[in-house]
Amino acid sequence: MTASNPLADHYQRGLHADEVLAQIDAHYPAGPTLHQLAPLDQLHIGGVAASARLLNLLNPTTHRQVLDIGAGLGGLMRQGASLGFQLTGLDITHGFSALNRALSSRVKQLSTPPLTWVTGSASALPFADNSFDAVLFQHSLLNMPDATRVIAESRRVLRPGGQLVMHEVVSGPNVAQLRYPVPWAANSEHSHLLNLSELTRLLETGGFQLEHVDDWSEMALAWRQRQRQKEQTPRQAVLSPQWVFGDRFLTMGKNLVDNLAQGAIKVVEIKASC
Repeated sequence: MTASNPLADHYQRGLHADEVLAQIDAHYPAGPTLHQLAPLDQLHIGGVAASARLLNLLNPTTHRQVLDIGAGLGGLMRQGASLGFQLTGLDITHGFSALNRALSSRVKQLSTPPLTWVTGSASALPFADNSFDAVLFQHSLLNMPDATRVIAESRRVLRPGGQLVMHEVVSGPNVAQLRYPVPWAANSEHSHLLNLSELTRLLETGGFQLEHVDDWSEMALAWRQRQRQKEQTPRQAVLSPQWVFGDRFLTMGKNLVDNLAQGAIKVVEIKASC
């Protein structure tokens, strides 16, 4: 897919990669740490801690080759590499893939397995059958209109015994009250939330065996409320989601809190095997 894709346009609309990199180079001339980059590249509810919990579901010895579907700016990838995983990041937004690569070249990190970046669609993964030991989704399935196809493709590229792990937003009991914009969508056009029952059924019919399903919604709301307080302080942060979304993020952040508090959305963790 190219940058003219409407979904890519949503994510790239406020993104000025050169300015982002100049900001990083000015404030972190020796290279940023993973935690310093986190306000920019961990664009999901829960931040670094949520990524650590997701990665902890895998073992770098038995799940070394990992595909991150919807990798964004690569925070999860670099965090995984620091633990010994070999990550391939796929994203439909080429601007994200390019900036992900540039960020990785700057980060202060000891010798880690190599990273790979691919711009493409999760509905037609550009990888051979049985290519990966694990597949990750972190706030990415929610943008995909053909979830059945995406799950089938994920199953295809996994080796026998492979793992699929998700940290995903799903629709809640009051989804009719969902307020836009949110980080993944300016309106309902690009929001493709499933409810939890639909998602687990889709995984099971797609050839996966569920190992566990956890509801993170309360933790997600508490985390987002803390982040919201930080975002409202007058101090200008070195990096923040506003470097990606622009001033839209002020409304997006508020809407995330409201949507979680009102039960329009829920946040779940899923581990499944094939």
